[in-house]
Amino acid sequence: MRKLFACTLIVTLIAATAGYWFWAQQREVGHYLSDLRIELTLNDGVNHDRGNLLGIEPDLSPRDYQSLDLVRLKLAAYLDKARDAGLLNDKTIVVLPEHIGTWLVFRGEKNELYQAANLAQAMDCLVRSNPLAFASAWLRAEGDSRANDAHLRMKARSMARDYQTLFGGLAKEYGVTLVAGSIALPEPRIENGKLLPGSGPLYNSSIVFGRDGMPLGTPQRQLLPTYEEQSYIQPSPEHQLNVIDTPAGRLGILVGSDSWYPENYRTLNEQGAQLIAVPAFMIGKNTWDQPWGGFKSVTSPSEISLKPGEVSEGEAWHRLTLISSVPSSTAEAGITVFSRGKFWDKHSVGWGFVSRNGQTSPDQPGSGARLLNLWL
Repeated sequence: MRKLFACTLIVTLIAATAGYWFWAQQREVGHYLSDLRIELTLNDGVNHDRGNLLGIEPDLSPRDYQSLDLVRLKLAAYLDKARDAGLLNDKTIVVLPEHIGTWLVFRGEKNELYQAANLAQAMDCLVRSNPLAFASAWLRAEGDSRANDAHLRMKARSMARDYQTLFGGLAKEYGVTLVAGSIALPEPRIENGKLLPGSGPLYNSSIVFGRDGMPLGTPQRQLLPTYEEQSYIQPSPEHQLNVIDTPAGRLGILVGSDSWYPENYRTLNEQGAQLIAVPAFMIGKNTWDQPWGGFKSVTSPSEISLKPGEVSEGEAWHRLTLISSVPSSTAEAGITVFSRGKFWDKHSVGWGFVSRNGQTSPDQPGSGARLLNLWL
């Protein structure tokens, strides 16, 4: 009887494990009608054949990341609209928002994940669908939030591959220089023309792709992530700020709130940066109009007199980014773009703006995806 009971238990466990494994491997892509509309809401200057900075603020949702083809379809539709409007040329620099690549962690998952009620449920589904990969990544995770680290680390290789395929492919297809927002990867590097993850801490990094679809320079790490992100994304204050030669001029990248720090502009000035791109991201449906919370890292510049709560979050971005009074950037022009849309219960918000010789032109509040253009 004991042997029969033991055999029955073993068979049951094997069947349950096999059933769970079969469930975890299912990846059916659900039907989804995506909104491909985008409006040109800011068009500053005149075409002098010197190129332009073109910001794309996409309206994205989890469903767009079901497959690489779906997210490419949406971004290609935006670029088609820009091309039809005469905004693409061989000197165009397209700038996408921060973390547009990080969401690739959700590519190719189960329908249950995209139908989740909130982000926490979606992350639970991600773990259940990738149990062995998550367990392995958790053992190698760093930082205070091992779970958040493991969520990204377990899919780092596919994310890096998808990121280069998607954004390198778009840059080549449309013949533009493309600042591909950012992506969180462990110690990203470019090796023989390929973006590869390492095995160390996670960094929020931006990669620029040239008109041939290949990466330009090295990944630009975010130097000072926010307090919330620093539980799993490593600060990199000693990392070099890169300036890249593009057909439109020498381009510097400041990821997110790195654009608030005068020291970073001094560094870019020394390297002769003529243009600055700021991929940005902000969570919270009404955050833009709420009181500014101050610098979101351990470092606060002594030369900045702005105090927390003194202005709104949006006004702080306008004051601190690209036009800091001490010191001022010597770059000719810059652009800041934010992400739009909603990922489960998390709204992304922000109104992009362009800067030319210290003067800022903000976009006007509105809904949907938006194009912001600055002729050089």
